[in-house]
Amino acid sequence: MSDPPAESSRPRVKTRQRPLWHPLCWPSWLGLGLLWLLARLPLPLLRAVGRALGPLLWAAAGSRRRIAKRNLELCFPEMDHAEREALWHRQGRNNGQMLSEFALAWMGSHRAIDAVPVRYEGLEHLAAAKAAGRGVILVGGHFSHLELCGRLLTRKIELAGMYREHKDPTFEWGILRARLRYACAMFRRDQLRQTLRFLKSGGALWYAPDQDYKRGEQVFVPFFGVPAATLTATHQLARMSGALVMGFFHRRSESGEYQIRISPPLDDFPSDDVSADTARVNRLIESMVLAAPDQYLWVHQRFKHRPTGEPSLYQGR
Repeated sequence: MSDPPAESSRPRVKTRQRPLWHPLCWPSWLGLGLLWLLARLPLPLLRAVGRALGPLLWAAAGSRRRIAKRNLELCFPEMDHAEREALWHRQGRNNGQMLSEFALAWMGSHRAIDAVPVRYEGLEHLAAAKAAGRGVILVGGHFSHLELCGRLLTRKIELAGMYREHKDPTFEWGILRARLRYACAMFRRDQLRQTLRFLKSGGALWYAPDQDYKRGEQVFVPFFGVPAATLTATHQLARMSGALVMGFFHRRSESGEYQIRISPPLDDFPSDDVSADTARVNRLIESMVLAAPDQYLWVHQRFKHRPTGEPSLYQGR
């Protein structure tokens, strides 16, 4: 059995940051202000703006466009070129929807969120865990609407999140403050003790482990058949807290309705095999992606780190 994820015993050292009122922070404040203004739009108009912005943002995406195309080549080799190109363009247009969805999630009023059409499935699994006093790790993926669907789920349950700090101090302050309007807690990835305490108390934690991070214990396990460096934290947190692991599925329908589904708890999880458990988590996320491949964020270098001796899969991209 693997050792638990390390938590440094040293005090957290904060790098010297400019104050939030510094002129160099003003562009970030402008960005947050634009998100706030977008969130004030009526929902039909907000969606129309998102659809209109999609092609413009995708045209300006630069290297992200090439990374997305490469990811689709790696993950869907069975598709012919025309199919992959069509999927690539569809997910590119989703970028505009993503901007509007993030704005609504972070800056939208409670009234605006209540107006969003949504259908829930599987809430009984969360109710059963709560009745049993068990914590829950809700495993999701990085979709364009992950923030909005996380907020929509908080209409039904108390939900905490695990996040990576933003490099920009202004965005970090603004987005964390926004998330804490609806999440009951937000934990950095290095806050192991606090996270375990929360799970042991019966809390529900939202976690998306489907990116290639620099830090944290990882193993190479398949993601769409390609070895991918994947954090083992789902296994570790479940083992140390006794929490159940459930899938957090979410997608946007053609009509604009959001569909949120909570899967039953994974059976026999965690096991004694950290690699096997981490591979199960990747398969769970794969099933989410296959349900809505054009809404997944393919623009990240999911396969950035390679096993020893293997060349980069993004060479020149």
